[in-house]
Amino acid sequence: QVQLVESGGGLVQTGGSLRLSCAASGRTFSSVAMGWFRQTPGKEREFVATINWSGNSTYYSNSAKGRFAISRDNAKNTVYLQMNSLKPEDTAVYYCAARSVPAYSAYPFGYTYWGQGTQVTVSS
Repeated sequence: QVQLVESGGGLVQTGGSLRLSCAASGRTFSSVAMGWFRQTPGKEREFVATINWSGNSTYYSNSAKGRFAISRDNAKNTVYLQMNSLKPEDTAVYYCAARSVPAYSAYPFGYTYWGQGTQVTVSS
Protein backbone atom coordinates (compact mmCIF):
# COMPACT_ATOMS: atom_id res chain seq x y z
CA GLN A 1 0.00 0.00 0.00
CA VAL A 2 1.27 3.46 -0.93
CA GLN A 3 -0.13 6.73 0.35
CA LEU A 4 0.56 9.94 -1.51
CA VAL A 5 0.25 13.46 -0.14
CA GLU A 6 0.65 16.46 -2.44
CA SER A 7 1.63 19.94 -1.32
CA GLY A 8 2.83 23.19 -2.81
CA GLY A 9 -0.24 24.33 -4.69
CA GLY A 10 -1.60 27.83 -4.44
CA LEU A 11 -2.37 31.05 -6.25
CA VAL A 12 0.23 32.54 -8.57
CA GLN A 13 0.24 35.19 -11.27
CA THR A 14 0.77 34.47 -14.94
CA GLY A 15 4.45 33.86 -15.60
CA GLY A 16 5.12 32.77 -12.04
CA SER A 17 6.43 29.50 -10.68
CA LEU A 18 5.35 26.84 -8.23
CA ARG A 19 6.93 23.62 -7.04
CA LEU A 20 4.63 20.78 -6.16
CA SER A 21 5.78 18.00 -3.88
CA CYS A 22 4.36 14.54 -3.39
CA ALA A 23 5.42 12.62 -0.32
CA ALA A 24 4.95 8.88 -0.52
CA SER A 25 4.76 6.29 2.20
CA GLY A 26 5.76 2.69 1.67
CA ARG A 27 8.95 0.86 0.90
CA THR A 28 8.23 0.43 -2.79
CA PHE A 29 8.52 4.10 -3.77
CA SER A 30 12.06 3.83 -5.08
CA SER A 31 11.18 0.95 -7.38
CA VAL A 32 8.11 2.37 -9.11
CA ALA A 33 7.39 5.08 -11.63
CA MET A 34 5.51 8.23 -10.66
CA GLY A 35 3.40 10.74 -12.51
CA TRP A 36 1.60 14.04 -12.28
CA PHE A 37 -1.85 14.62 -13.72
CA ARG A 38 -4.28 17.50 -13.55
CA GLN A 39 -8.02 17.96 -13.78
CA THR A 40 -10.46 20.82 -14.16
CA PRO A 41 -14.21 20.61 -13.50
CA GLY A 42 -16.10 18.76 -16.19
CA LYS A 43 -12.97 17.49 -17.90
CA GLU A 44 -11.08 14.22 -17.84
CA ARG A 45 -7.88 13.86 -15.90
CA GLU A 46 -5.00 15.06 -18.06
CA PHE A 47 -1.45 13.76 -18.14
CA VAL A 48 1.27 16.26 -17.22
CA ALA A 49 4.56 14.46 -16.57
CA THR A 50 5.98 11.11 -15.56
CA ILE A 51 9.28 9.75 -14.31
CA ASN A 52 10.69 6.24 -14.10
CA TRP A 53 11.82 4.52 -10.91
CA SER A 54 15.38 5.83 -10.96
CA GLY A 55 14.67 9.32 -12.21
CA ASN A 56 16.81 9.05 -15.31
CA SER A 57 13.90 8.96 -17.74
CA THR A 58 11.05 11.43 -17.98
CA TYR A 59 8.21 12.24 -20.35
CA TYR A 60 6.00 15.32 -20.63
CA SER A 61 2.77 16.41 -22.21
CA ASN A 62 3.11 18.93 -24.99
CA SER A 63 1.69 21.63 -22.74
CA ALA A 64 4.23 20.90 -20.01
CA LYS A 65 7.30 20.41 -22.18
CA GLY A 66 9.84 23.18 -21.74
CA ARG A 67 8.04 24.74 -18.77
CA PHE A 68 7.63 21.96 -16.21
CA ALA A 69 10.21 19.58 -14.76
CA ILE A 70 9.52 16.38 -12.88
CA SER A 71 12.13 14.96 -10.52
CA ARG A 72 12.34 12.58 -7.60
CA ASP A 73 14.39 12.01 -4.48
CA ASN A 74 14.16 8.34 -3.59
CA ALA A 75 15.97 8.92 -0.31
CA LYS A 76 13.13 11.22 0.73
CA ASN A 77 10.33 9.24 -0.93
CA THR A 78 9.30 12.42 -2.72
CA VAL A 79 8.53 13.40 -6.29
CA TYR A 80 8.45 17.01 -7.44
CA LEU A 81 6.93 19.04 -10.22
CA GLN A 82 8.63 22.35 -10.87
CA MET A 83 6.28 24.55 -12.86
CA ASN A 84 7.60 27.70 -14.52
CA SER A 85 6.07 30.28 -16.85
CA LEU A 86 2.63 29.39 -15.59
CA LYS A 87 -0.43 30.29 -17.63
CA PRO A 88 -4.10 30.64 -16.65
CA GLU A 89 -4.82 27.43 -18.57
CA ASP A 90 -2.58 25.58 -16.09
CA THR A 91 -5.21 26.18 -13.43
CA ALA A 92 -6.36 22.78 -12.17
CA VAL A 93 -6.21 20.32 -9.34
CA TYR A 94 -2.88 18.52 -9.66
CA TYR A 95 -2.63 14.88 -8.67
CA CYS A 96 0.38 12.75 -7.90
CA ALA A 97 0.16 9.09 -8.83
CA ALA A 98 2.26 5.97 -8.37
CA ARG A 99 2.54 2.95 -10.63
CA SER A 100 3.27 -0.60 -9.51
CA VAL A 101 6.09 -1.03 -12.03
CA PRO A 102 9.41 0.77 -12.73
CA ALA A 103 8.57 2.10 -16.20
CA TYR A 104 6.71 5.36 -16.66
CA SER A 105 3.33 5.84 -18.30
CA ALA A 106 1.27 8.73 -19.62
CA TYR A 107 -2.04 6.94 -19.10
CA PRO A 108 -4.09 7.34 -15.91
CA PHE A 109 -5.21 3.71 -16.00
CA GLY A 110 -1.57 2.70 -15.63
CA TYR A 111 -1.42 4.06 -12.10
CA THR A 112 -2.37 2.21 -8.96
CA TYR A 113 -2.24 4.86 -6.26
CA TRP A 114 -3.41 8.46 -6.28
CA GLY A 115 -3.09 11.42 -3.98
CA GLN A 116 -5.96 13.70 -3.06
CA GLY A 117 -4.73 16.57 -5.18
CA THR A 118 -3.55 20.12 -4.68
CA GLN A 119 -5.15 23.18 -6.26
CA VAL A 120 -3.10 25.37 -8.56
CA THR A 121 -4.65 28.65 -9.65
CA VAL A 122 -2.93 30.97 -12.11
CA SER A 123 -4.38 34.45 -12.30
CA SER A 124 -4.21 36.56 -15.45
